[in-house]
Amino acid sequence: MTEPTNADGDTSGPLSPAPVPVRPRRRALDAVLGDLRAVDGALYAAVAATSTPSLDRALRRLSRAADHSKISLGIAAALAPAGARPRRAALVGLAAVAVTSAAANLLGKRLVRRARPDREAARVTVDRHVPMPVSASFPSGHTASAVAFATAVGVVLPEAAVPLGALAGAVAYSRVHTGVHYPGDVAAGAVLGIAGAAAALTAAAASPVPGLRSVCSPSRAPSCANR
Repeated sequence: MTEPTNADGDTSGPLSPAPVPVRPRRRALDAVLGDLRAVDGALYAAVAATSTPSLDRALRRLSRAADHSKISLGIAAALAPAGARPRRAALVGLAAVAVTSAAANLLGKRLVRRARPDREAARVTVDRHVPMPVSASFPSGHTASAVAFATAVGVVLPEAAVPLGALAGAVAYSRVHTGVHYPGDVAAGAVLGIAGAAAALTAAAASPVPGLRSVCSPSRAPSCANR
């Protein structure tokens, strides 16, 4: 059956299907996301364009040392023989890393599938380069794991909160500095890390294992897990 036409043979008249309207909320959301991507790219370009020869080597080494959570594993190994509370902190910290790493790699990266930055186009100096991962860029797994470990350990062992937080922040920045992540990837990784730490702390508070359960008393578990 042929499509109805008007007298001139045109099918675009009143008998043609009406165009599907774009929802205003969807347009607004797309505009906001576009603006955020523009800001994200501008921040990445600004970091790449800033000359920091005295920091490049240190941040490159820090970024490589954080591969596979090696820094967190080393700190946990140092805490384990230091007493009951440091040992509990190490266990909960590693649990937080496991939960967060799984969420970042099995869910976040597969759902978003954001491409890695074009490091060459941004002219990131070779002195900063670390191997460019083949996985998706969003979120930053290094940041997520480092923040998860620092947050969980810092709740159980408050005296370690500031140095571990500073270390996690340095790891996060190093991923932008070396050109393998956008700042937005790092921000999302930090949020995911905090959520993973909260989940690990909550699970530890409810654990039947005495050493883990004492991380937080049952009455304080929600507030402790969400610090």
